[in-house]
Amino acid sequence: MEHLDVIIIGAGLSGIGSGCHLTMTSPDQNFAILEARESFGGTWDLFKYPGVRSDSDMYTFGYSFHPWTEGRDIASGESILNYLNETAQAYGVDKKIRYSHKVGGLNWDSAQSKWIIDILATDARAAFQMSCNFVLSCMGYYNYEHGYLPKFEGYDSYKGTLVHPQFWPEDLDYTDKKILVIGSGATAITLVPSMADKAAHVTMLQRSPTYVFTRPGEDKIATFFKRILPKKLAYKLARFKNVLITIYMFKHARKNPDKVRKFLRDMAVDELGDSVDVDVHFKPSYDPWDQRLCLIPDADLFSVLKDGRASIVTDHIETFTETGVRLKSGESIDADIIIPATGLDVQFFGGIDTCIDGEKVNSGELINYKGMMFANVPNLAAVFGYTNASWTLKADLTSNYVARLLNHMRKHDYKTAVPKLGKHDMKTELIVGLQSGYLLRKSDEIPKQGDQLPWRNPENYLKDYKRIRWGKIDDGVMSFK
Repeated sequence: MEHLDVIIIGAGLSGIGSGCHLTMTSPDQNFAILEARESFGGTWDLFKYPGVRSDSDMYTFGYSFHPWTEGRDIASGESILNYLNETAQAYGVDKKIRYSHKVGGLNWDSAQSKWIIDILATDARAAFQMSCNFVLSCMGYYNYEHGYLPKFEGYDSYKGTLVHPQFWPEDLDYTDKKILVIGSGATAITLVPSMADKAAHVTMLQRSPTYVFTRPGEDKIATFFKRILPKKLAYKLARFKNVLITIYMFKHARKNPDKVRKFLRDMAVDELGDSVDVDVHFKPSYDPWDQRLCLIPDADLFSVLKDGRASIVTDHIETFTETGVRLKSGESIDADIIIPATGLDVQFFGGIDTCIDGEKVNSGELINYKGMMFANVPNLAAVFGYTNASWTLKADLTSNYVARLLNHMRKHDYKTAVPKLGKHDMKTELIVGLQSGYLLRKSDEIPKQGDQLPWRNPENYLKDYKRIRWGKIDDGVMSFK
């Protein structure tokens, strides 16, 4: 059985970043990145729908150690994939990736102080096992095998083309077709303007409105920094600026939800005028940041709604028909292609069965430690990015922390590191503070957080930077053996 110091699971944004951090900060660690698919990139390789892009700026969505140098910081999926490839090659991480290595199970063996990892069989290879001292999960938070699809009445009766965004057929021709996009999240608001140029018409159908905001696709201040400053310094300044703006916006929304609600409404009215009823289609019933805000770069969604290439309908589906859908209002929408952009299927830890000495760990009962490890689970960390800011900000902190933790363990000849939590009377809640449907649907499977540090996940980069990047490894909670 092959044994490694560290195994990283997943070769997406987080996995590649983690490999780079190990290479830079803990170079004596022997590690591999196990990737279930046949290519790297994770989300940015999986999703192929028109217009797929980041909804965070690349100065914070990019890695802290590898500057984003392109002009547009609201980047296309292809640009992000190129950036990941460039980064992996620059740090030699591309040579550490083992493709078609799908992990089927993990078991911590206390007697040997190591993880035993089951690798599932493929067409060309029988199942086998590997072992390691430390596991770093970089598998994201959703199921790659399928997305979420509500149980629509009459769904199978539709005779047109059904396409889920997570499995987009690259040869789909939608020229001069009538398109119906179901949903109002980030995927839907990306698809609608991206398809409107070629389609006959695109209709966006939502059950309820989502908060949206617009900003330029290129950051003029960051562009100015790049013009007058060295590349790395310009990147750091743009990154810091955007971190501060994001934190301010989130805090302001939480403290003054009515003001932010009015600001977002006024923004929509300024863009749309009388062409769309903003109070029907862009006025959610919840407060800003109860769910994640959706970004519209360069007002692209507003533009296609205003000029009539797309339209928006707020209603509930009563049933699918042979030609489209019938709504509860009695209206019908006919479409040649229907795209249910209805969300992700949340899946913690990639759905992998995780055991300690043969006893299965219930992910919904785990208590978070510093937003990355879990109470009483040894030698395991999971990258879970921010929900109110760029994912990579927290991924960077987590990966760097793990590298420093491994250095500390090697220096003191420790074999195990486990956050210890005995009996407690802390109040617990989901590790994330959003009330989005895709999270609430799986609340019993998502780890929890406590009401006090280090069991609390503050979702604040500056606070996390101080306590994670510069905090003590041996903090009195982490137990070493």
